[in-house]
Amino acid sequence: MKKFLFLIFGITLLSSCVSKKKFADLTAERDSIRLSHSRLEEDFKECEHNKTTFRTDLEIRGNQLSAREAELAAERNRAKSLEDQIANLQGTNKNLLDRLSDLSVISKSGAESIQKSLEAINKQNTYIKDLTGTIQRKDSLNLALVMNLKRSLADINDEDVNIEVKKGVVYISLSDKMLFNSGSYTIKSAAETVLGKIAKVVNDHDELDILVEGHTDTVPIKTDFIKDNWDLSALRATSVVRLLEWRYNVKPERMTAGGRSQFVPKADNATTEGKSKNRRTEIIILPKLDQFFQLLEPN
Repeated sequence: MKKFLFLIFGITLLSSCVSKKKFADLTAERDSIRLSHSRLEEDFKECEHNKTTFRTDLEIRGNQLSAREAELAAERNRAKSLEDQIANLQGTNKNLLDRLSDLSVISKSGAESIQKSLEAINKQNTYIKDLTGTIQRKDSLNLALVMNLKRSLADINDEDVNIEVKKGVVYISLSDKMLFNSGSYTIKSAAETVLGKIAKVVNDHDELDILVEGHTDTVPIKTDFIKDNWDLSALRATSVVRLLEWRYNVKPERMTAGGRSQFVPKADNATTEGKSKNRRTEIIILPKLDQFFQLLEPN
């Protein structure tokens, strides 16, 4: 407390010793120094901020420079690759020019011969493409025929009717026990229904022909009306053709009847089962012969 009173006393004494004008000048100078100090601090802070900003900009510019250097290296690599490609193309062009030089010595007749060969090859390729397309269409038609026939004859015993595609055409094989009595060529009434279903399918395809073939086993036959197996097989095929025409309106110009006798067996005639398989009538659905031969003729 004594020290505090002594300090107050000293300040009072000092104030009384300094003139008011001098005191005011010192106070003004002090305020000015404080203001300058404050400004210097603000300038220093601004400098620090600018320094930080400059460092950040410097880092960004450094990163950009690195990226530019990488792009430049990539561009140089691309340029090198293009130069290599150009050199390769120049080499290829030189080879082509050399070949053209060799070709230039071909005589006019040789050039014409090459041209004719190329034309022939082109025609052959066109023919093959057309033939392939026709075969594909025929295969599709055969598949549709088989599906329709099997659907129509689904209620018939599989042992009596067999439908298959052989050599690019549809075969319908009918057993003799379903169609005929033994040694006869008169069609059974029950078999007429089966032939009617077949006729309905073939009538939907006027673009196809029908070949009916009769087949027998090796057991010989001879009666007052039948001379031999040739005769029996032909008479049975003719009976089927007549029924298809007269009863079911299949156009006669589409049909051919033929007897094959015993000479195209499906099984061994040494067994009873084999003989049964061989006694059959086959209805073969095939393209019209004139259209077939046209396919074989190149344009």
